[in-house]
Amino acid sequence: MFEEHFGFRTRPFGRTPDPAFLYESDQHREALARLEFAVEEKDLALLVGDVGSGKTTLSRALIDRVGDSRPVVLLINPRLSPAQLLRSIAAGLGLTPARLRNELLDQIHTKLFELYEAKREPVVIIDEAQLIPSKATFDEIRLLTNFQLDDQNLLTVILIGQPELQDRLKRDAYKALRQRIGLRYSLGPLTLEETIAYIEHRIRVAGGRRNPFDAKAMAEIHAVSGGIPRLINTLATTALLDAFGEDAETVDAGRVASAAKEHQMEEAHG
Repeated sequence: MFEEHFGFRTRPFGRTPDPAFLYESDQHREALARLEFAVEEKDLALLVGDVGSGKTTLSRALIDRVGDSRPVVLLINPRLSPAQLLRSIAAGLGLTPARLRNELLDQIHTKLFELYEAKREPVVIIDEAQLIPSKATFDEIRLLTNFQLDDQNLLTVILIGQPELQDRLKRDAYKALRQRIGLRYSLGPLTLEETIAYIEHRIRVAGGRRNPFDAKAMAEIHAVSGGIPRLINTLATTALLDAFGEDAETVDAGRVASAAKEHQMEEAHG
């Protein structure tokens, strides 16, 4: 559509969490490093951030870096009962889940020990973990960390969610789980300088040889989006489409303002 007009090989501001487009700001680099360390240590880790802050893209980048070295079980719909959680993990490990809980736990433990002997301890990533419906499911997650030998755990568990997840885990009822969390990180919004670098990075990855956004347009994108990557993507794509429709080579602040109005962002982030 507009890609050829601006000299892109692909769309630079897509909505899918493509790790190839990950912009490693200082905080995103730090978050990814902590997640990688959690995998090395087979620890329980927590990553929180606002909607659209890049959490899911980071999880996909982590999966890419883990590669084939160990199995990754990714749960993207965590509205699960304790039994459903265990069955999902068992299925993710290639097992046919047993019906009874004790048998299911035995299956998982046996598989974890096999993977340990092969030096391929698995990673369980639970995205949107703020949607976990009950304390009982959180308790089951805590009990997963009991799969261990004398000197190490047999799997990594990573909880990813919005800030309310962290608030929920502060309650007394979750003290036992909270104490098991070995690594945690909270993602914030991008600064103006990081927003500009983010835009330029994604244009380069998309094959663009020049940046069609002028300086005022990028400043407007930051002001309206609040530095949230998903909102940056939405504004940038709409502004590019607007420029393409008028055969313009450059995106100015006015086109960004029009995009903000179209998406009703000007009041929330202006």
